[in-house]
Amino acid sequence: MADPMGAMIEWYKNEYGGGVDYQKMLGGSWVKGFPEHHQLMIRERIMGEGFFRHLPVIQDCIDVLKEINLRYEVFIVSAATEFPNSLKDKLEWLMDHFPFFTWRQLVLCGDKRLVFGDYMIDDHVKNLQHFKGKKYLFTSAHNLDITGYDRINNWLEAGQIFLK
Repeated sequence: MADPMGAMIEWYKNEYGGGVDYQKMLGGSWVKGFPEHHQLMIRERIMGEGFFRHLPVIQDCIDVLKEINLRYEVFIVSAATEFPNSLKDKLEWLMDHFPFFTWRQLVLCGDKRLVFGDYMIDDHVKNLQHFKGKKYLFTSAHNLDITGYDRINNWLEAGQIFLK
């Protein structure tokens, strides 16, 4: 739904003029794609107040999720307590961009293993591994080397799957 990696890369390019190594992101951590001497700074920025508040929304996400929400019982689940300062930011971000979700549909937790349902879309395999329903891996630079999951490459594809 949000693009924290894209936002961080854009900020990094503007502040330091450098790029990232997408190959080093493979295996689950996009932070590893930044130069090693800046990785601690990147982690601190992610952990800081306000980082998650103004992230860009991934293209077509709002329109597709609005339609999906009309047909399904949708819950938005975020492992927000991994980044304690993100709790308020994520809640406000969600309410700003997705006002059609009620507060009852928003779950900010620490571990997505508590989630049960029919479908889950996530960009991290660690969140999909224990899910009992149908799993979709949302394509991102850090998971391009992962196999064994049905993929959703963008929100229009999600719409094609769930709104046919």
